[in-house]
Amino acid sequence: MVSKAIPARRADPVVQFSVFTANKLGRLHDLISMLGSHAVHVLAMTVLDTTDSTIIRLVVDDPDKARDLMRENDFPFTESKVLVVEVDAATELHKVIQGLLEAEININYLYSFIPHPRGKSLLAISMEDNEIGEQCLKRHGFSVLRQSDISR
Repeated sequence: MVSKAIPARRADPVVQFSVFTANKLGRLHDLISMLGSHAVHVLAMTVLDTTDSTIIRLVVDDPDKARDLMRENDFPFTESKVLVVEVDAATELHKVIQGLLEAEININYLYSFIPHPRGKSLLAISMEDNEIGEQCLKRHGFSVLRQSDISR
């Protein structure tokens, strides 16, 4: 019996930071300015605010530097892994959602990237099972990117 080797997943999933802060004027500016002044570029971002607090979810090109900066500057945060899928046009959003539905994977949330240098649209997707989601999206012909694909 001949066994086939299963290709290993690349080791650098995309890191998303969820930054927790008071919902007050200038706090988002403080975070983005602090990262930018240290050459950490925000590639994707979404903001969820309530009356008292805000969660800023973001993907950056240098997660290690961002992590250190947020710790040094008292920005409380958590980290999670998200899938980043490359789509050619807005019409492919339906195909991404359909593929994940067929695999019965719940999507927690998704948001788009600031335009990617290669001219493609990118979506960050938080879901209940990234590995199954990645397999499903690849079966449907989508490219799933890693941190090294989106970092400089």
